[in-house]
Amino acid sequence: MELKKNSWFLVEIIDMSDDGAGIGKTGVEESGIGKQKGAKAEKKKIESTKAEKRQQGDKNTENRKTYTIGEGYTWFIKDAVIGDIVEASVMKMKKSYGFAKLQRIVRPSAQRIEARCPVARQCGGCQLQMMDYEGQLNFKERKVYNHLKRIGGVDYLLLPKEEAGAEENIKEENAREEKICGGKVRMEPIIGMENPWRYRNKAQFPFGEDGTGRIITGFYAGRTHDIIESEDCLLGIRENKEILSVIRQFMEDYGIKPYCESTQKGFIRHTLIRKGFSTGEIMVCLVINGSSFPYSSELVKRLKNISNMSSISYNINTEKTNVIMGDRVCNLYGPGFIMDSIGDVKYQISPLSFYQVNPIQTKRLYETALEYADLKGNEAVWDLYCGIGTISLFLARKAKYVYGVEIIPQAIEDARRNAALNHINNVEFFVGKAEEVLPEQYEKNHIYADVMVVDPPRKGCDEICLDTIVKMSPKRVVYVSCNSATLARDVKYLGERGYQVERVRCCDMFPQGGHVETIVCLSHKSPDSVINVKVEFGEGEGKVPLDAIAERAKKYQPKPKITYKMIQEYVEKKYAFKVHTAYIEEVKRSLGLTMYDAPNAVEELKHPRKRPPKEKVEAITDALKYFEVI
Repeated sequence: MELKKNSWFLVEIIDMSDDGAGIGKTGVEESGIGKQKGAKAEKKKIESTKAEKRQQGDKNTENRKTYTIGEGYTWFIKDAVIGDIVEASVMKMKKSYGFAKLQRIVRPSAQRIEARCPVARQCGGCQLQMMDYEGQLNFKERKVYNHLKRIGGVDYLLLPKEEAGAEENIKEENAREEKICGGKVRMEPIIGMENPWRYRNKAQFPFGEDGTGRIITGFYAGRTHDIIESEDCLLGIRENKEILSVIRQFMEDYGIKPYCESTQKGFIRHTLIRKGFSTGEIMVCLVINGSSFPYSSELVKRLKNISNMSSISYNINTEKTNVIMGDRVCNLYGPGFIMDSIGDVKYQISPLSFYQVNPIQTKRLYETALEYADLKGNEAVWDLYCGIGTISLFLARKAKYVYGVEIIPQAIEDARRNAALNHINNVEFFVGKAEEVLPEQYEKNHIYADVMVVDPPRKGCDEICLDTIVKMSPKRVVYVSCNSATLARDVKYLGERGYQVERVRCCDMFPQGGHVETIVCLSHKSPDSVINVKVEFGEGEGKVPLDAIAERAKKYQPKPKITYKMIQEYVEKKYAFKVHTAYIEEVKRSLGLTMYDAPNAVEELKHPRKRPPKEKVEAITDALKYFEVI
């Protein structure tokens, strides 16, 4: 392969990655260099013109090169849409995939539209804004479908409009029964928005200066801390623009400088803005690099003039960190929180509270989770990773009792406060890691579960947590996920231990962006039939000797699961050096082993790894042989 950096090539976009980059599949060789190995697709020649600037002098020269294009090599191209035919230039190339920059759209996709935001491409927050909304929904739905089939092993899954084979066609009136008994499971149509704009109830705006020293605010460009100026994001509330304008003018009037990450000087770091969609109440919290806020009374006076301003505060963060919020919040005006409701459940939201950013879709998401839980009123329900109790309080209206678990103490305080606010008494909240609290309450206090609801962070559920769920053996597990790759990994884990996917539905919480929420209902597999067999144990004709059974049990005892930690400990003990999980992933990849045992290994194509040193490859390979993985 002879392509070099900045070389141009032609490619059709056939898919998109989780972060919204277009994916093209080609095999690229410069003509005359040799045959394309293993290329089975029909090849075609295209001519690509590349202008290269000489290293010395100001003249440019054009090198015309002919390339043979076939299938096999993967390209990731930001801002390209499924169906586009584009010219792109090489940025970085690996053995089987590369990254390229979109240079020209040769033929636009039927799904391509003009982005509404003037800084959509620079900002990178709306990866799909150039795709029509129906196309966005189809892309997200298919992404979840592919993950559940490819990673999760849910081979019996169908897309909402996918044809089932004649012999396994699902009869709608018996769909639930057939799903449990091994028939096909059809995904329910994705829940989209009628108006996929202005849906975010929260935004965090960094402050900085442009090249002339002018104060600006907006959003960080993708994978950088360069601020793209924008005071009116089309996903946020309209009040953002007025609030940011007031704060910026206040800073200019009183000579207050924005924080600079490189020098660690300056005062205003970020501004957090929140709005309760059901109440209209607005909160402003400024993150400062200091212990007190000079001229704060003047800022409060100006912000109070904005309609529905209910809470003004500042948050202290003097650390050298990328984390936006510090631990301490000082109130300047109002009660220090705002109110909002989802359905008929009220919530009190503070600056540090976790609360879903799209309240319109959150209601539909939680209603779906409640439907999947199928509560009759006499169930004990566990809600793991419960946050401020948003799902827990929804469930409590239909369940006998609900137990919520969350690692953040302040979130649990908010959850208890929200339960009292809604006069809900059949809930109990625990502070701690789900993988620690759940086993303790099950094994020591014998608390059981009829239904388990999990809504974990992007990394998915901890294996200890999943093991305890299996031991507690709830009738149903309702899994709410913001990352379909780790969802699929966990679904596979549960599937291997007696659970089967019964229902699946996506909910588009983030229009114009690449992420999507998914709700999956899993239930115990039911046998198709039962065979009664009479067996006599002991000595004598027609009886099964007990000693023989014991020997067979030893022989077929399942091997323990080999973890990355076990491999690392083996290498460190034998070779006296440590190996990173990324190196283990790289060796496993080279040996063709499964890549989905670790949470950070599910998207290997998007995260290129450095080749580990030879001695570490040998040590890891030795460990894999020792544990009989290979």
